[in-house]
Amino acid sequence: MQSKSSTQTVVGLAYRPKPLQPMQTVAAAELTLEQGLVGDARGRPGNRQVTLLAASDWQTVCRELGAQLPWTLRRSNILLDGEWDWPSLSGRHLRVGEALLELTIEIDPCSRMDAQQPGLTGALTPNWRGGIGASVIEAGPVAVGSPVQLLGAE
Repeated sequence: MQSKSSTQTVVGLAYRPKPLQPMQTVAAAELTLEQGLVGDARGRPGNRQVTLLAASDWQTVCRELGAQLPWTLRRSNILLDGEWDWPSLSGRHLRVGEALLELTIEIDPCSRMDAQQPGLTGALTPNWRGGIGASVIEAGPVAVGSPVQLLGAE
């Protein structure tokens, strides 16, 4: 789905200042090795330091549920345009703005999803629709509209 030369863009950025708090959207942020998306309570180093969601997957979820839901209900940090085949991309690098991420693991939806919208957990489950986790390997700024490019061999 995404080729080495294909470039997409960031269409949303969000963070949670404390666990269980609503997501806050921002127009720009800094991605760091220590904090992930600066200000996010879950941004410590690890394989889900930053979470990414494909807008096309979120649109599919909303269609299946028959509801227009804000993408921040998924509690992801970065919303990307285009279609992404997350299962085939684990281990690959993604340039997001000036930062570089390593794509790591599937982000499984938790039971909190159904507390926000009945059926959301099930709709997010197939084919990694819930998104992918990533580690920051080069810090840098990112903004809505920043280019996103998948790097490396296919």
